[in-house]
Amino acid sequence: MGFDIRALNEMVAKESAFVDRVLNEVSTVIVGQTYMIERILIGLLTGGHVLLEGVPGLAKTLTVRTLCRAIDAKFARVQFTPDLLPADLIGTVIYDQRTGEFSPKLGPIFANLVLADEINRAPAKVQSALLEAMQERQVTIGDRTHPLPTPFAVLATQNPIEQEGTYPLPEAQVDRFMMLVKVGYPTREEERLIMDRMTAPLPREPVAVCTPEELLGGRRTVENIYVDDKVKDYIVDVVHATRAPAKRGLKELDGLVEYGASPRASIALNLAARAHAFLRHRGYVTPEDVKEVGPDVLRHRIVLTYEAEAEMVTTEHVVKKVFEVVEVP
Repeated sequence: MGFDIRALNEMVAKESAFVDRVLNEVSTVIVGQTYMIERILIGLLTGGHVLLEGVPGLAKTLTVRTLCRAIDAKFARVQFTPDLLPADLIGTVIYDQRTGEFSPKLGPIFANLVLADEINRAPAKVQSALLEAMQERQVTIGDRTHPLPTPFAVLATQNPIEQEGTYPLPEAQVDRFMMLVKVGYPTREEERLIMDRMTAPLPREPVAVCTPEELLGGRRTVENIYVDDKVKDYIVDVVHATRAPAKRGLKELDGLVEYGASPRASIALNLAARAHAFLRHRGYVTPEDVKEVGPDVLRHRIVLTYEAEAEMVTTEHVVKKVFEVVEVP
C-alpha cells in the first residue's frame, strides 16, 4: 500500500500541475479571494455546483469570468430577475417560416460555467428549470432532451443583506449545491492593490493556461485519490452529528437542529475532501482536508428550529461545535 500511495502521489503531482498555473493566472487579475477561487475549482473538479454568498462588489462575477478564461472554457452570465422566464435560461423552440419546421434555440445554460447572478431573485419556475440542469446535466426543450456540455457547473450568487423582492431557494435546490461559500471583504493591503489595478489605463486580460480536457483529466484523478476507512467513518460521524447532536455529546445543541445534513452531504464531503487534497498535490485525504471543506459543505444543509433562531444560534455555530466534538481519527 505504501508503494501504491507513492505512485498515486506522483500521478497526482503530475495531473495537478495545471492548478498552480490557473491560480497564478487568476491572481494576475484578482487580488486575494484565494479561498473562493479554490472552492470554485473544487466544484469543477468534482462536478459540483457552488453557491457564492457575499455583498455586492467583492469581485464574484469577475473571479468566475477570469477563471473561465484561464481554463479556456465557455462562460455565460445570467442576471436573475423577477420577470425572468425558464425559456430565457434554457432556450425555446422557434418556428422557421422558410422550412415550416420548429427548431430549438438553445439558451445561455449551454456553457461550461454558468454564473447565475442573484439566483434568489428569480421565481420558482426558473429555479425549477435550473434544478433539472444542475441535477440531470440535461435540458428538455419541447419534446427533445439536450445534454449539457462537459464540464458543466453552476456558480450562483446571492446577496445576504437584501431580501426584499427575493424568492428564497427551496431546501431541495439548496441541497443540490455542493458548497455554500461565504465571500468576505479583502484586507486593507489587498484593497489598496485592487484600487490600483482596477483604475489602471489598461487592466490586464487573463489568458488561457489550461484546457477543459486537462480539467476533466484532473477530475478523473480526483476520483482515484485514496480515502482511508477511518477518514470515511469520520465523515459519516460528522454528518450524523448534525442530525442527532445530543447523541454525540452535543447536549447544548439539543432541540436546536430540526433537520441535519442529508446523505448527499456525506458524498459531497468525501468528494470535496479529495479535491482539496488534489489542490495540495496529495494522493490521499487527511482529516484536515475534511475540516477545511466541512463548513462549506454543511452550512446550508442544516435547518434550525425556532428556538435556535430565538437564541441567535446559526448553522455556522452548529458546524463549528460538531467539528470540535467529533473525534478525529
